[in-house]
Amino acid sequence: MSFNLTPAAEGLRTQLFHIIFESDTPTAKGFDIALIVMILGSVAVILLGSVQEFSQEYGWLFYYLEWGFTILFTVELAVRIYCLERPTIYLKSFYGVVDLISILPAWLVLLMPGFHALVIIRILRVLRIFRILRLMEFVGEGRLLIEALKRSVRQVLLFFCSIFMVVTMFAALMYTIESPESGFTSIPMSIYWAVVSVTTVGYGDIVPGTALGKAITVLLILIGYSIIAVPTGIFSAQVIRSIREDRYSDEACPGCGHDRHEKDALYCLRCGTWLDEMTEAPKKETLPLEP
Repeated sequence: MSFNLTPAAEGLRTQLFHIIFESDTPTAKGFDIALIVMILGSVAVILLGSVQEFSQEYGWLFYYLEWGFTILFTVELAVRIYCLERPTIYLKSFYGVVDLISILPAWLVLLMPGFHALVIIRILRVLRIFRILRLMEFVGEGRLLIEALKRSVRQVLLFFCSIFMVVTMFAALMYTIESPESGFTSIPMSIYWAVVSVTTVGYGDIVPGTALGKAITVLLILIGYSIIAVPTGIFSAQVIRSIREDRYSDEACPGCGHDRHEKDALYCLRCGTWLDEMTEAPKKETLPLEP
């Protein structure tokens, strides 16, 4: 995890900390696997419960299963808080917030009686689907994706701002050319048409009627095809950069200055110099010469 967590005290709380927050022991790995199975099971109950046929026939089973998962996740969160020295650090983290979102709706339902709250309760129940976000905690490569997103956020935002300006200009132009009967009743509605066109979706609910409008539509679709890969390329470049930084060290070789070594490398790939300047290089064994 990217935040620093420490156990509360020696003894049981430290043992629980190593089991819950680490994965380098068989017990910790077993806990992670069991938690993943519980998350997937809970999400499956939510998905199947939204199907009317299943809900009518197995609604009672989904109800008890969901409450079972809720109690297990609540106990798990309580144990996490119990074994931490500063629980607020975890509760303010991404996974801590997801933990709270995944269990609070079920308990809030008990505090909201009355028919007027049925809509709110339905929304709160859907929020439990966020439990699936906890799976990112068990994927080592998830950290690389998050780092790539953070690095590319400025370029992607600049890209979307440029697209928004293009879409707005085309929307204003189409609002001027086309008639309200064709669906271009306002500039916001024209912006909706432009977004659908530039993404090459084409719902067909708003269609230009003039020859000039159709020509502009073709131009906008071609622009969409030409720029649709831009954010993907930006993000892919940042992912490759994160992978390289995670694998390679930026420390230069004291012998030749080469700086593209793997982090666990002991000798320079180019000249063979011992890379760790803080320790002495091991002496090479020489075989005695035969008489």
